[in-house]
Amino acid sequence: MVLKFKYHPDVKLSDLPKIDAKNKGMIKRAIEDRLATQPETYGKPLRKTLRGYWKLRVGDYRIVFKVSGNTIFIFGIIHRKEVYKLIKKRR
Repeated sequence: MVLKFKYHPDVKLSDLPKIDAKNKGMIKRAIEDRLATQPETYGKPLRKTLRGYWKLRVGDYRIVFKVSGNTIFIFGIIHRKEVYKLIKKRR
């Protein structure tokens, strides 16, 4: 099954410019290798107010996503210290 990715507008506008080149490469590989193949296997489900969303840990960054059919919606690629307070505003 081929999965499609859709990104929240804030990912490209505010998340990616804050990330250095080394971490961007790691995140890109994680999305291509892990999320594109088996998102539920590599990701971990979130709880409480973020129920239904998943996270993928890549170094100090978290990729928050939701799977719907053959589409993966990526809501944020944010540093671990800020991810949960910022991601609530993007849903």
